[in-house]
Amino acid sequence: MKKVFATLTVLAMLTFGSAVVMAQDAAAPAEEAAVENVDEAAPAAVEEAVEAPAEEAGGLVALHKTLKTKFIEGGAGFMALTLVTLVFGLALCIERIIYLSLSKTNTKELLANIEAALKEGGIEKALDVCRNTRGPVASIFYQGLSRYDEGIDVVEKTVASYGGVQLGLLEKNLSWISLFISIAPSLGFLGTIIGMIAAFDKIQQVGDISATVVAGGIKVALLTTLLGLIIAIVLQLFYNYILSLIEGLVNEMEDSSISLLDIVVEYDKAQKK
Repeated sequence: MKKVFATLTVLAMLTFGSAVVMAQDAAAPAEEAAVENVDEAAPAAVEEAVEAPAEEAGGLVALHKTLKTKFIEGGAGFMALTLVTLVFGLALCIERIIYLSLSKTNTKELLANIEAALKEGGIEKALDVCRNTRGPVASIFYQGLSRYDEGIDVVEKTVASYGGVQLGLLEKNLSWISLFISIAPSLGFLGTIIGMIAAFDKIQQVGDISATVVAGGIKVALLTTLLGLIIAIVLQLFYNYILSLIEGLVNEMEDSSISLLDIVVEYDKAQKK
């Protein structure tokens, strides 16, 4: 009986041990698979996170390469010359926009300060207010008030005359901007003519009209024209925006000049009483 129990015990131990080993062997691949899945998922997530900016950067690089290729295909000489008009035109536009933005004045506040200064300290006090204020409106007021001793009519004429001077300063360099607007498409059309001449020269040399012979010259013609028109459109938008700023400043100068004359007339009446 003891031998039977001993044999059964050994068999049970062997069976349990083999079952444990088999379970461990079965669990090991599952763990390895889980680890592999995690290892595979982590780089995938990282790759997905990196792919989005990489695609955007790749798109910008591709766009840059495309523009560079088209620039060279259009003829570097004419394309560069046309771009020069854009550079100079934009420089003048930015200069005008900055100048006009700095020329804006709070005319209501300025008129109120001048009226208060006339009541407190007379013409000299009002001149100090204009002298310490920036902008064409303050300059016009200063010129007009400085002629107060010569009469109201002289003040009115001085304001009108100096308003024309300030208008000329506001419109400075606009003729150059309009020149670049005209030159840019003209250079593009000139490149078009040269490209068409090159295409006909190739046709004459080959003695055959085919798409491959004509395509090169026509491509140059179209690219130069396209660039010239784009530059002209961009500069025209800036030009119209500058004109709108000038119109606003001119209306402001005219309205405030009328208000100034009313204030001066009232001050003159008060002085004569």
